[in-house]
Amino acid sequence: MVKTLKVGVIAGEVSGDLLGGDLIAALKAAQDGPVELVGVGGESLEAQGLTSLFDFSELSIMGLTQVIARLPNLIKRINQTAAAIIAAKPDVLIIIDSPDFTHRVARKVRAALPDLPIVDYVCPSVWAWKEYRAKAMLAYVDHVLAVLPFEPEAMKRLGGPETTFVGHRLTADPSLLKVRGIRAGRPVKEPGEEKTIMLLPGSRSAEIRALLPVFGEAAREFVSRNGPTRFVLPTVPRQEKLVREIAAGFETKPEITVSSDGKWAAFTEADAALAASGTVILELGLAGIPVVSAYKTDWLITMLAKRIKTWSGALPNLIADYAVVPEYVNDVVRPASLCRWAERLSSDTLQRRAMIEGFDLTWERLQVPVPPGEAAAGIVLQVLDTKKPGHL
Repeated sequence: MVKTLKVGVIAGEVSGDLLGGDLIAALKAAQDGPVELVGVGGESLEAQGLTSLFDFSELSIMGLTQVIARLPNLIKRINQTAAAIIAAKPDVLIIIDSPDFTHRVARKVRAALPDLPIVDYVCPSVWAWKEYRAKAMLAYVDHVLAVLPFEPEAMKRLGGPETTFVGHRLTADPSLLKVRGIRAGRPVKEPGEEKTIMLLPGSRSAEIRALLPVFGEAAREFVSRNGPTRFVLPTVPRQEKLVREIAAGFETKPEITVSSDGKWAAFTEADAALAASGTVILELGLAGIPVVSAYKTDWLITMLAKRIKTWSGALPNLIADYAVVPEYVNDVVRPASLCRWAERLSSDTLQRRAMIEGFDLTWERLQVPVPPGEAAAGIVLQVLDTKKPGHL
């Protein structure tokens, strides 16, 4: 009789849900029998058969002030999730990103089920701050699946769990690959041609409120200096109302799209982008879209900034190991600076050429022999085999 593989899986955000969906699909392909899921996730994991314990958008919070404000509900969901995993007694638990939530659940599960293999997909940024977390993970994580190539060495240096670079899912995304191919053969627009600038103020309410007004001012100044310009603003459905409310007051109105097709059309057509710091900077870089990164942190993070060890927050910079993308944070996020970068990056300039060269290096360093989901599933199966009773 073929045994069902029961998998506990916890993803706290859309990016983690996508990773989980790819991993579980690959796990199913590698398994002879059925795969049963228990845990928390969104559309991608639900498409693989997960019935989420609750709507995982509750976990999409940023900044210490938001965490503190929603702490009672966060604690409730941590306890609920841990209890469900413990009761289900899965064969393996996979926690995906969102460490403020997933790692707390994992610690509780490990205490109750000490022999349960636990795999962490997406290495916490221990190389950036709170380095002590790496060694602390030894108590409740058996293996880490890293999406950035420098992370295995960082975890080894800091005494953390065994870590394997499995690649980044964006390098295998069919839509991104299609955009990258189209853009590779396209010439840069000539002086006087109308430019298309993409505005990406983030997917969280706090990010949008902080950055979108600044992007709107940058757009206004760009038009005053360069003439008619097309601005496109892809956003997620749950933030459409907020984005439209803020953009309604802009002198230069952007085209707002919430569909996946609209987003990829914007990626295909954009000459440059202004974007919130985060995974989208890497997404833009891999697509070959010049970008300037901006971010505004809450006041508590600003106070703790001295504890941050990393020299950059832009993933292409960290992967290439030099400053590919310009970054503006907090008080230096100014419309005039963003406008001038958009001018340089949307024209055939040395700055644009240098950035594209850096993006090519980033792409090269992210290449892996097999797709990330398959590599991740392979490690999960290895960990399962290693943790079997009687294994030496």
